[in-house]
Amino acid sequence: MMNGEYNPFTIHHYPFTIIHLPLIQTMAIQTMAELAAEGRKPEILFWVGCAGSFDDRAQRVTVAFAKILQKAGVDFAILGQEESCTGDPARRAGNEFLFQMLAQQNVAVLNMYEVKKIVTACPHCFNMLKNEYPELGGHYEVVHHTQFLQSLLAEGRLKIEGGQFKGKKITYHDSCYLGRANGVYEAPRSVLEALDADLVEMKRCRTNGLCCGAGGAQMWKEDEPGNKRINIERTEEALETGAEIVAVNCPFCLTMMSDGVKAKEQQERVMVYDLAELILNNG
Repeated sequence: MMNGEYNPFTIHHYPFTIIHLPLIQTMAIQTMAELAAEGRKPEILFWVGCAGSFDDRAQRVTVAFAKILQKAGVDFAILGQEESCTGDPARRAGNEFLFQMLAQQNVAVLNMYEVKKIVTACPHCFNMLKNEYPELGGHYEVVHHTQFLQSLLAEGRLKIEGGQFKGKKITYHDSCYLGRANGVYEAPRSVLEALDADLVEMKRCRTNGLCCGAGGAQMWKEDEPGNKRINIERTEEALETGAEIVAVNCPFCLTMMSDGVKAKEQQERVMVYDLAELILNNG
């Protein structure tokens, strides 16, 4: 896992350099290095993460969230080529040496730019930056993108337009690292409520939520022997709600729940979206 590429996708590219490059250039997203050269500091650093950079499906979430930030007038920047994997998969898989190397490299870069506030769409990156980087000298205000979306809505900087999802049944999957690990349950649901949709909860939700099956570096290894894959179990619970949409807040949950819906041959009836996509596509 990760080999010498310093990201679990083992792709020899840096974050944000391979995702829809023409679109990114059109969006005119600046890097921290570019802002530093101008003597400026952004309101937030958008931490893209490995999945948001290299996974085709998660890339669409990255672009959606970036568009929302621009629409809301948020002054933000990315690290670009200076962003490396947080080291979460390495530490979860037991490679502490690689984690320390990646984390210390990231902390050095973040501290060099005197970063204060980080927003990320990946709960794994969120948990690592918030809870495990402080022991290495990385002290930042770390916010998950669902929390930031909630604050933008509350402050009136982001307004819900249109009503594509009004009245539609949506069920929400609590990711492990945002929910049980960090106790964030209300922010995502508040965002969904703003869509005026019909939120239907799964039988296991909030503190009793069920993992999608990708956590703890499981995304990168073969399943243990058993009768059923975890993502199938969770997908069945989502389908039992009768929801038309499964809302998620994590790129790995997005993959696992989408795969589960396809395995149950329900992809024509049930769609899986990140909350950022729902907000952007509501008009």
